[in-house]
Amino acid sequence: MAHIMKMKVVAEGVETEEQLEFLIKTGCDEMQGFLFSEPMTAEKFVELMTVDT
Repeated sequence: MAHIMKMKVVAEGVETEEQLEFLIKTGCDEMQGFLFSEPMTAEKFVELMTVDT
C-alpha cells in the first residue's frame, strides 16, 4: 500500500537474517535493527563516521 502511495517502507527492529530476507523479498526500502548494529552513544557514532585522512 505504501508503494502505491509513493511512500518508502522502513522496517525497524530487524534482528534476524530470516526477517531481512523476508523484507528484501517483499520490497522494503530501508531497514534498521540489531542485525545491523547495536545501539551506540552519539560519541561512538561520530567516531565510527569520522574518516581519518
